[in-house]
Amino acid sequence: MKIEDLFSVRGKTALITGGSRGLGEMFARAYVENGVKVYISSRKAEACAALADELSKYGTCIALPADLSKMSEMERLAGELAAREKKLDILVNNAGASWGAPFAEFPENGWDKVMDLNVKSVFFMTQKVLPLLKAAATADDYARVINIGSIEGMRTSHLEAYSYAASKAGVLHVMRMMAKYLARDHIAVNAIAPGYFPSKMTEAIDGDGTAEIMANTPMKRWGEPSDMAGVALYLASKASGFVCGAVIPVDGGLATTG
Repeated sequence: MKIEDLFSVRGKTALITGGSRGLGEMFARAYVENGVKVYISSRKAEACAALADELSKYGTCIALPADLSKMSEMERLAGELAAREKKLDILVNNAGASWGAPFAEFPENGWDKVMDLNVKSVFFMTQKVLPLLKAAATADDYARVINIGSIEGMRTSHLEAYSYAASKAGVLHVMRMMAKYLARDHIAVNAIAPGYFPSKMTEAIDGDGTAEIMANTPMKRWGEPSDMAGVALYLASKASGFVCGAVIPVDGGLATTG
């Protein structure tokens, strides 16, 4: 098979949560520029609309803002998508949040907010669009669910972000459960575990933290949009046709340092 066919995603339809900035924007841009009809969702409607307008210069990108910390909003988003599309080929569960505080001071709301958005929304957003995923799925070309975890769910972080680390470990394991039971519907579920990429979330890391990350990353750099685009296209194309229940670290080797 030619590489153009193996990695092609042209003609597919995708929904990317947390799609207005950071990693979500990287996914959206990669898909739009390669022929995918992309719906992006985020809590901030203006940011969502602005990126959709920008990316529409290169293809089709549509804003469907929603606050995925609320079950009613997940249901509304799924309903709006179903009113527009008969099927969904790719779901990227990227919406997430973090919270950092010393152990003795860590607040309950910092735990609940992060766990609900990072784990609960991954499970229930997939559940709400399941009929659309099934409609897209075939034995020759599975529908794809891509859950965004983190290397902080695979290692003990130098940052005291307890609920974030726990939530991302949860994302990776719920992905494995989903992969096992959704494969019978011809839906392949996998996860990406990013390292450090420029984003609103990583802006909060101070100079010492940034230096430590760089020192411990074997590749001695942070991630770039092309790094995320490559794995995003791989997991949505025939190139990953027999990949199911996998976690792919995209971290410059940082997870190998423990």
